[in-house]
Amino acid sequence: MSIQAYQNNSVETASPGELTLMLYNGCIKFIRIARKAMENNEIEKKNTNIQKAQKIIQELMVTMDQQYEVTQEIMPLYDYMNRRLVEANTKNDVEILDEVEGLVVEFRDTWKQVILESRKMQFGQGGNA
Repeated sequence: MSIQAYQNNSVETASPGELTLMLYNGCIKFIRIARKAMENNEIEKKNTNIQKAQKIIQELMVTMDQQYEVTQEIMPLYDYMNRRLVEANTKNDVEILDEVEGLVVEFRDTWKQVILESRKMQFGQGGNA
């Protein structure tokens, strides 16, 4: 099985929670690539990867379930991260990329905990299911 086929299969069989986790991980990866490109003065590569990170944040915003109260707290943070990525791109500012990466890592780590907790609830504590 090729890597591409494996990745496609992973996405097709992932739960919505796992897909969100993949989006966060992808966003972090693109920010890190953009940071390295910025340091190496690879303008096109920097621009492309910052835009990929922005697309992921925009996707997270569009797919967010509006019925939860927490959405009202998260949405402005996503919007802030998106605006900061634009700023990092136009100003060539590594520190802004680091800031946004830190925020995305926090979201990702929190989301990981949510998935683990929901699995515990779904399958029962300590194998009692």
